[in-house]
Amino acid sequence: MKNGKKGRFRGGLLLASMIMILSLLAGCGGGNNTNAPAAGANGAAEASASPEAGAPAAPAAEPVTVKLQLKWVPQAQFAGYFLAQDKGYYAEEGLNVEILPGGPDIVPEQQVAGGSADIGVDWVASLLTSQEQEMPLVQIAQIYQKSGLVLVSKKDAGINGPADLKGKKVGNWMGGNEFELLALFDKYGLDSNKDLNFTKQGFTMDQFLGGEIDAASAMTYNEYQVVLESGIKAEELNVIDMNNEGVAMLEDNLFANSEWLEDNKETAAKFVRASLKGWKDAIADPEAAVDSVMKLAEEGSTTREHQLTMMTEVAKLIQPEGFDIARLGYTDAAAFQQTADIALKFGVIKEAADVSAAYTNEIVEMAAQ
Repeated sequence: MKNGKKGRFRGGLLLASMIMILSLLAGCGGGNNTNAPAAGANGAAEASASPEAGAPAAPAAEPVTVKLQLKWVPQAQFAGYFLAQDKGYYAEEGLNVEILPGGPDIVPEQQVAGGSADIGVDWVASLLTSQEQEMPLVQIAQIYQKSGLVLVSKKDAGINGPADLKGKKVGNWMGGNEFELLALFDKYGLDSNKDLNFTKQGFTMDQFLGGEIDAASAMTYNEYQVVLESGIKAEELNVIDMNNEGVAMLEDNLFANSEWLEDNKETAAKFVRASLKGWKDAIADPEAAVDSVMKLAEEGSTTREHQLTMMTEVAKLIQPEGFDIARLGYTDAAAFQQTADIALKFGVIKEAADVSAAYTNEIVEMAAQ
């Protein structure tokens, strides 16, 4: 409370008036008095001064934005990320995650290296190529533990094993998807230019269904299911599995811009932790996972039934039989080395990859804490 200037007051009436005014001001607590404030009728002053009440809550920190670039359009191949978003796992970590769809003209490595995204999803062979081109990228998690690539043929084509591919027309999408097949051919002494007709395959299974190619590339979770959905029974098909043939290469991973990662390891670990929770939930509850996918899938581009089947098959690649789900996200050194060796042998990369710099398990380990 401000004190009045001292002076001489003449007359008892004037003095009484001043005393009354000062008393009223003191009762209102409306001054700059440095003494403890008197409690008001509602106790507000006392509450604000009480240490038990605590300081006013600090404003909530703004969520950190992380942009994730997918390899392809929304489908169950990426269900774990969509489910983590819908269940609020990213938000719980203080993250605002923007999931960017891929497509035929989008190269995730270029998007991440250029700063349009912070983290990307692609196959390891593609990452190795980009790293050799000195893009600032490093793998921070491995999601798929097995390859989903198979060669499928109708039994009447007589392809009972890889050696029977000789003289046949074999399809692949090319553009970086062909290297497991080249390794398969090499293992069986087949020259892709002389011993068989190795041809570009479209993104549908029409060529195979129409009899234009004898053996078609297919992902277990997508194209192979398309063949079955066309009415051809599994027992009418022969399948060559890259995993069984020992030529499998690692597929869907998570990689980051290494320059961004230097200053954002905690953010990356939070993203990985939330993503792994999403994937574990997707495996445990495929229906919920597909709910999240169908919200984002282009209308008319797929069906719920197809996405449910895809999710079931994806789960087999992420958590194959005997795999400890607690190890999800860790990069297996031997599997990564096999992928790098195949990539080198068939010209994906021109020099042996520096595997020690190509990936790190540090972020996954931080996420596990």
